[in-house]
Amino acid sequence: MDESQASDDAAFREVARSWLEDSLSGEFASLRGRGGTGRQHEAHDERLAWNRHLAAAGWTCLGWPVEHGGRGASVTQQVIFHEEYARAGAPTRVNHLGEELLGPTLIAFGTPEQQARFLPKIKSVEELWCQGYSEPGAGSDLAAVSTTATLVGGEWSVTGQKVWTSFAHLADWCFVVARTDPGSKRHHGLSYLLVPMKQDGVEVRPIQQLTGTSEFNEVFFDDARTDASLVVGEVGDGWKVALGTLGFERGVATLGQQVGFRRELDGIIALANSNGAADDPVIRDKLTRAWVGLEVMHAHAVRTLASATSGGRGTESSVAKLLWSHWHRGLGELAMEVSGAESMVESGDGLDDWQRLFLFSRADTIYGGSDEIQRNIISERTLGLPREARA
Repeated sequence: MDESQASDDAAFREVARSWLEDSLSGEFASLRGRGGTGRQHEAHDERLAWNRHLAAAGWTCLGWPVEHGGRGASVTQQVIFHEEYARAGAPTRVNHLGEELLGPTLIAFGTPEQQARFLPKIKSVEELWCQGYSEPGAGSDLAAVSTTATLVGGEWSVTGQKVWTSFAHLADWCFVVARTDPGSKRHHGLSYLLVPMKQDGVEVRPIQQLTGTSEFNEVFFDDARTDASLVVGEVGDGWKVALGTLGFERGVATLGQQVGFRRELDGIIALANSNGAADDPVIRDKLTRAWVGLEVMHAHAVRTLASATSGGRGTESSVAKLLWSHWHRGLGELAMEVSGAESMVESGDGLDDWQRLFLFSRADTIYGGSDEIQRNIISERTLGLPREARA
């Protein structure tokens, strides 16, 4: 990095830090730290207003190209913003799936008409999105999806069931992987469709979790309709588009995820210092290892972003999933250990933050692609080991 670029980045950091501090000192001050793991239900309307405030000030879609309404920020600047966002204690945003997953997918694979229709409303946080991938019989094995889509006149008719669909109860649209070739198997014959959620053919049923909240849902499509033009990429080539989305999910999106992780770790360290748990050398060692692990994740995320711009094997995202899922599940266990015996008892006000973190993070190694699937991807694509036998 030359001196000019370093100076520009330093100026960018100062502008971001100042804006966040000013914005979180006024009407949004009460949102600091809200909406973390297992707490995505918190202050949704207020966080939506905050996300739109970010958009109006030009702080959403930082890495999108300028021609698509983004800021065209460099990888370094995106990292800087996420660091400052974490430092400021800013709330978890509600537009993650649209801004960091579907938006980049449309930029990479969408038609000019699709980009013009959807990107501006993602950027301004006018429309929220959910992801229709997993099914009861096709969780981590995306190629086994059985939801079908058939052309009827000028529309796709979508029928099937999706599960573990985050925020489907709040979403306006869903990006759905469906089988459009009835005789196809595995990853052949799949298409990537954009389906409106507010219609009679879509039913959303909440799934209550151990935490008592319901961020996840079952979604039933029964002759749900969407326009024939709303297939991203070629018909039957949805596997490639879906993998592209997964790559974005584990690229820059992980920086936003780490904002919450860092906040959680800082909170556990503060608890350990206040209740004396930090005096235990074993606890201190575990806290230190957790800090090192988060730094490793951060470095890997930055390297993944660099790899995405220069080519690569594409398995960095699977490595990232293994890293963060085990780290975060371990953080939940550490939170309980630091809390001590009282962590085993629910108070009259319900679960506290650390109990909720522990319970919610038990599923981290399963959702978003199980550890077994990620290890298969790494072993086959990077290490060149024999492929696992598949039906």
